[in-house]
Amino acid sequence: MNAIRSTPLRAVGRPDGPQPTVLGVWAHPDDEAYLAAGLLASAVDAGWRVVVATATRGEGGTDDPEAYPPELLARIRSDELAESLRVVGIAEHRWLRTAHPLVDGRLADVPVEDGVGAVGRLLTELRPDLVVTFGPDGLTGHADHRTISGWVTQAWERTGAHADLWYAALPPDFLDHWGELCAEHGVWMDGGPPGPVEPRSLVHVHTCAGPLMDRKYAALAAHASQTAGLIARVGERRYRDWWSTEAFVSASRASLAEVA
Repeated sequence: MNAIRSTPLRAVGRPDGPQPTVLGVWAHPDDEAYLAAGLLASAVDAGWRVVVATATRGEGGTDDPEAYPPELLARIRSDELAESLRVVGIAEHRWLRTAHPLVDGRLADVPVEDGVGAVGRLLTELRPDLVVTFGPDGLTGHADHRTISGWVTQAWERTGAHADLWYAALPPDFLDHWGELCAEHGVWMDGGPPGPVEPRSLVHVHTCAGPLMDRKYAALAAHASQTAGLIARVGERRYRDWWSTEAFVSASRASLAEVA
């Protein structure tokens, strides 16, 4: 595979400069845990400043809105997110804010300039070295994911292009091995699954094993309102294997984040 292999991130090229920063921008609580917890945990361990930004509080993430009305589920999922980030070691979290409400399942209704502006303000403030988010296909096809990808990409093109931008991606072997299970459990949405990314296009593959996978699993389990039932259905071992690999493609010409 012509991709950067999974090894701990390290700060490079700036021995006398400021602490390097990675910013993850996501649509809902638990997106960060599924798609980048291993990468972000390794960045924390390597001394990077790690900031996660989330657009919605995930208030639509239930099949039983009577038992879990939006206001209640928003509080539950916000608390779950705080615990998940704590497990990973991330101390900084931001909620995206726009003049229009950011509602789970309805991000596409927000004027694009509002969303781009919210992300752009973060990029201007934090000046990250690396930004991670969804690719244009939203990875699962979710409309909210695709919307966030568009906001981040446009903001990055305008104000953050000194950073690298990585999109979470699914290589062919993931779809071959896990695609059916994803379909069975409703991972694909709004026309998913996405097309696979050719291995040669991947800029980074982060394989979680041992203590790092334990940490990622704990981060996912902290999102219990979303993950507990799924873990019970498929079993912990299979669930851990399912989400043990994180893959990324770069939206820029050259990566500013190196690996040891």
